Amino acid sequence: MKYKVLVRGGGDLASAVIQKFYRTGFNLVVSELPTPIVVRRTVSFCNAVYEGTFSVEGIKAVHIESCDEIDKCHQEGSIPVLTVDEALIKEAFQPHIFVDATLSKKQVDYHIGDYQIMIGLGPEIEAGVNVDTVIETCRGHDLGRLITNGFAKKNTSIPGFIDGYAKERVLRAPCSGKVESKYEIGDSVSKGDRIMTIDGQPVYAKIDGIIRGLIHPSITATKGLKVGDVDPRGKLDYCYSISDKGRNIAGAVLEAVMILLERKPYEG
Repeated sequence: MKYKVLVRGGGDLASAVIQKFYRTGFNLVVSELPTPIVVRRTVSFCNAVYEGTFSVEGIKAVHIESCDEIDKCHQEGSIPVLTVDEALIKEAFQPHIFVDATLSKKQVDYHIGDYQIMIGLGPEIEAGVNVDTVIETCRGHDLGRLITNGFAKKNTSIPGFIDGYAKERVLRAPCSGKVESKYEIGDSVSKGDRIMTIDGQPVYAKIDGIIRGLIHPSITATKGLKVGDVDPRGKLDYCYSISDKGRNIAGAVLEAVMILLERKPYEG
């Protein structure tokens, strides 16, 4: 019997979780927005919304229009990504496990008991109230810690350090508007290079490195939005593989689920 998992979100950290579930034999459905705002598109299953199909580390996701197509995807060994109302997915798929992997850092719209097992990633989700277990997503000693009572650490809005760089790695929109760029994920850049313009205003690289993430060009950026990521390590493989942070968090989610399955065995 395969356990059914509904994962809300298909960004890079969510995709690490999805990959872990897929490889360990769970049945998956991904719920996404019609226009996902994701920077690390080359390691995000939600990119299937833009591309139709998309693979991460050899696992294929397919954007489907209807819940009626879920079984076909599973039979073909693909992960279905849906952009319909989540209530319709719940009714059609009847998942046993729910994971909020959006890291939206906003007040949530669910409570413990809505699904048999519930896991949440990051801040603003309360373990014991909204979900059974919260996973700590803040880099540092507690990354991946299982929280069964209370909240993860507050969002600091400060990215983790890579090779001594933190804020410098991140490209943010100086204003709201259309994104235009001649660069692609995987391109090498130097400090001072103009990576993109937003409504005509330039966004420059602050460090040397490789572009590890860029927002999809169809997205209209809002001021302050993260629109790109420059990796100072300069390794092309890192643009197309799940990060150490993602693997840590994914392992923690699987650990939490296995613990809860012992306490809440499948009921139907």
